[in-house]
Amino acid sequence: MSVPSDSNEGGKAEKLLVVNADDLGLSPGVNRGIFEAHERGIVTSASLMVRWPAATEAAAYAKSRPQLGVGLHRDFAEWAIRDDEWTRLYQVCDLDNPLAVRREVERQVEQFFHLMDRAPTHLDSHQHVHQDVRVRRIVEEAARRLEVPLRHDGSGVRYCGDFYGQDEHGLPYHEGITPANLERVIRGIGRGVTEVACHPGYDDGLNTMYRDERATEVASLCDPRVRRAVDEAGVRLVHFGEIGRGG
Repeated sequence: MSVPSDSNEGGKAEKLLVVNADDLGLSPGVNRGIFEAHERGIVTSASLMVRWPAATEAAAYAKSRPQLGVGLHRDFAEWAIRDDEWTRLYQVCDLDNPLAVRREVERQVEQFFHLMDRAPTHLDSHQHVHQDVRVRRIVEEAARRLEVPLRHDGSGVRYCGDFYGQDEHGLPYHEGITPANLERVIRGIGRGVTEVACHPGYDDGLNTMYRDERATEVASLCDPRVRRAVDEAGVRLVHFGEIGRGG
């Protein structure tokens, strides 16, 4: 990925914002929330979990909406806090086995191509597992091969995770997903490229620690005050596939 070097009026770089919804394909309810936040709100991008049954529905929608950028949400494992301790809910492959990790990375890339008929616009991972030292190098190689950005890769895209409804202990933090907080985040966007992550959706029996907060995120992402903040802050909404191509 090439971070745009073009300038706008006054010779200063634009404020470009990617609003990326993680977990596309996780369930029909999550899909519905992401679709709504894209059509009625400010979501410009999503990360597809190719292993889940709702991924087929998600891909069909995305292919009909070219203005929605879609990347690959690598899915290696998930943890949740149970009785004040982190408990693994599932693991896709042995993270201590580099060959198993590489095979799983390749398998999920192939599945993405099968579902979307194109390359992902970007790469990231469920619960940021790609930052694990056992996984990171392999995922970085895949990003270079695909020539797409990888979250937290230091490419010049600032990552912002300030729009989130739980604290570090997994306790509810509703203030983090209000329209007011999202307005604050948007008004603080600097020049260059920023990614704001979000997790909109609707609970349809999700087995995950981040469940009830998703519907609140949908409402905030679709709030007219948030769209107004984008306009007033001089922010241009883009997806990763548009970066470096002049939108």
